[in-house]
Amino acid sequence: MLPAILQHGKGYHEMGPIRPPSEGRDRSLLLRITRNCPWNRCEFCRTYKNKPYGLRSVAEIKADIDTVKALAGELKATSWRLGYRGTINREVVAAFINANPSLYSEAYSEPSVVQRRLESLANVVHWLSSGARTVFLQDANAPQIRTAEMVEILNYLKENFPSIERITSYARSKTMARKKLEDLMRLREAGLSRLHIGFESGCDEVLAGVKKGTTAAEHLLAGKKVREAGFELSEYYMPGLGGRKWSQKHAVESAQVLNEIDPDFIRLRTLVPRRGTPLYDRVLAGEFEPLTEDEVVEEIALFLEHLDCHAYLASDQMCNLLWEVEGQLPDDKSAILNTIHEYLQKPLYERLKIQLERRLSSYLFIAGHLKPDLSADVEAAWEAVDSRAPDAPVKVQKVLDIVKAAFI
Repeated sequence: MLPAILQHGKGYHEMGPIRPPSEGRDRSLLLRITRNCPWNRCEFCRTYKNKPYGLRSVAEIKADIDTVKALAGELKATSWRLGYRGTINREVVAAFINANPSLYSEAYSEPSVVQRRLESLANVVHWLSSGARTVFLQDANAPQIRTAEMVEILNYLKENFPSIERITSYARSKTMARKKLEDLMRLREAGLSRLHIGFESGCDEVLAGVKKGTTAAEHLLAGKKVREAGFELSEYYMPGLGGRKWSQKHAVESAQVLNEIDPDFIRLRTLVPRRGTPLYDRVLAGEFEPLTEDEVVEEIALFLEHLDCHAYLASDQMCNLLWEVEGQLPDDKSAILNTIHEYLQKPLYERLKIQLERRLSSYLFIAGHLKPDLSADVEAAWEAVDSRAPDAPVKVQKVLDIVKAAFI
């Protein structure tokens, strides 16, 4: 018989829309603490647009933890019953789903509810398969809740899952700058170990221009406070966010602020103006001039040249063109710059070929296939590149503008 939390509860734990790629790679458990974003005005972001911000109660979150525990227990019991000695594999998952039509059959529940239960189950399965070691707290700014409540949640989480080694969360610089150091230290002592901050830029003109809702000074104060409290800190820099107007200032001043913070990670997240955002509308209106692929790479080189810190530079998102621009600073700085310069020194048509190959690879990973209209544009772009036609850059850019819009 199923545990009461699965019989009489929702049958799933609530999850938000996004998490850092590193948490996906580590197969972290996703646990929603707040819903959506309390700021939600950044002109480049559409993730939470038209979605109201809300706090979840401690009781709700504890019930979600109980649900995860019950699912984990039932999956392991199924594994032992089938002779797999606790290992969670496809046979175990299929057997569990088939044995519980009340949870996973649309004959008993609305399709949307069944879908949520299956997504929840998949997250628990992946988490268990990785050793149930890491947890990511969602959504955009979980540490905004009262410190005492977060400590209670963290304690409950660790009590129920002693295998947990790392608990991480997104956070806003504005929130961290305002939060007392003692409160941050309490969160760290309770088990929250890494914070991911959307730094984006250390240039005040850029931050104001995209309505980031924070300043370079607040970035600096927040970063130093987070480091002093003992957290691992991951800062996200967004190449291209200043457009052509502010590109150099954006790169140099961002590097200067990050040098003072000296975070554990600096993650590159190249700007992709997305349909449905105010920034995209500004691009269409000619008010914001985005950088080309090559100009973004040049900006990253300038940014890196001015970096003087001990962070690991990561390029772990498909919006970046050169995924190999990655390494430990300062030791790998020269090698990373060499990689960038080797790309920039290639003939134009070789660079265009790299752009097409990599962007299409990422797009096909998401979409699975090319639609007929896009397929025709891709064919035209390849023909132009292969024949070294003068209009090849324009045709390639047309394809890039379409496929990059699909990147998360």
